[in-house]
Amino acid sequence: MRIMAVDYGDAHTGVAISDPTGMLAGWTTTINSRKQDVVVDQLKAIIAEHDVEELVLGYPKNMNDTKGERVLKSEALAKLLEAETGLPVHLWDERLTTVDAHRILSENGRRGKKRKQQIDAVAATLILEGYLGFRRNRKEGGTGNAL
Repeated sequence: MRIMAVDYGDAHTGVAISDPTGMLAGWTTTINSRKQDVVVDQLKAIIAEHDVEELVLGYPKNMNDTKGERVLKSEALAKLLEAETGLPVHLWDERLTTVDAHRILSENGRRGKKRKQQIDAVAATLILEGYLGFRRNRKEGGTGNAL
């Protein structure tokens, strides 16, 4: 089962898709658009192309656990994706994923324009890896941070 993670942003949306077993993060891309309808259309095309069966959407709550404008946009996108694709959409706490993505790219020598082009896809990969770990843990009787 392929699972797709989405890091929804104002201008760029990162996408990461698991391998066919739903165990490992694999393919990534970035959608460069500020328009929600364009993002949704491109996500639907990616879902069809890769036979995605489940979606995970980054849920960017504030560090103090409050909901800001980005959370409301993510909630709206989740409802729209469920309606448009018929797939389940899981909201996933993504606090600090962009910070971690910047650190990872910096540690690997990615600077400037190259880092800016990759940051959203790396953040989506971190969201996906967190969710996949949660799924494995849940099967083994543990807990995670799905919302």
